[in-house]
Amino acid sequence: MKIIIGENAGFCYGVKRAVEGTLNILSNGKKTFCFGELVHNKIVINDLEEKGAIFVDNLNEVTENVVIRAHGVSKDIYDYMKKKKINFFDYTCPNVLNIHSIAEEYAKKGYFIFLLGDSKHPENIGTISFCGNKSFIIENETCVNKAIENFNITKINKLLIIAQTTFSVKAFNNIVNEIKSMIDGKIELVIKNTICNATEIRQEETEELSKEVDFMIIIGGKNSSNTKKLYDIASLNCKHTICIENKDELDLKKIKGFNKIGIMAGASTPRSSIDEVKEEIEKINVKV
Repeated sequence: MKIIIGENAGFCYGVKRAVEGTLNILSNGKKTFCFGELVHNKIVINDLEEKGAIFVDNLNEVTENVVIRAHGVSKDIYDYMKKKKINFFDYTCPNVLNIHSIAEEYAKKGYFIFLLGDSKHPENIGTISFCGNKSFIIENETCVNKAIENFNITKINKLLIIAQTTFSVKAFNNIVNEIKSMIDGKIELVIKNTICNATEIRQEETEELSKEVDFMIIIGGKNSSNTKKLYDIASLNCKHTICIENKDELDLKKIKGFNKIGIMAGASTPRSSIDEVKEEIEKINVKV
């Protein structure tokens, strides 16, 4: 049996920066609060809690140092912390901060903004707060008609399209092409592909790897958007694809008999989880 682990599996730069930064604060003995989940991975969260991090969903609960999660927060959260003079460490992914800047800039210029992504995802809840009052979140292609309706009602002739950092590259291109075909040619259209490079590379590698193997394993948090995208991509190419959070969810009996196993992991998945899954699979050659 051959096991192939994707070269880009695991922590991306933004997640690594957030986790290492938080660990550094904790190592200095400072009481540290994390607003929301720092990253979407239960193993990482549990480890940080064991080291002293206190996770809260309400800023009324904090007394001092606050870590802002990698997915970012909404504008009103920043305003609240500044008003209350709460000391905070901003570990929002730089790519997400860049989207906030773009959204705010174009909102001030009078653009209507389409944000492509999951409306309930923390990243987009933060981003949409920088888009002003004239904006719409497009979750998938079925939302395009409604988005165009909302845009046309405003009579605005300037439109910006941006996307969640972990949005599907293929879906982004499809939706953009559909929007182009539906708007007036006189509309000033600005398209910013804000899907981060790490996401794009990981999605491309997942597609290639899933075509090469007999069985595909995606490792990542249950609520991780980028992990779900990887699973969706792999499933299209490899009918034997599973998504797990850790080695305990593996059923070795289902894997036995396959010659080539592929492993890819989401951007919030620690290397330890990947290695543990690999070691578990290697047991097949000994005993199932």
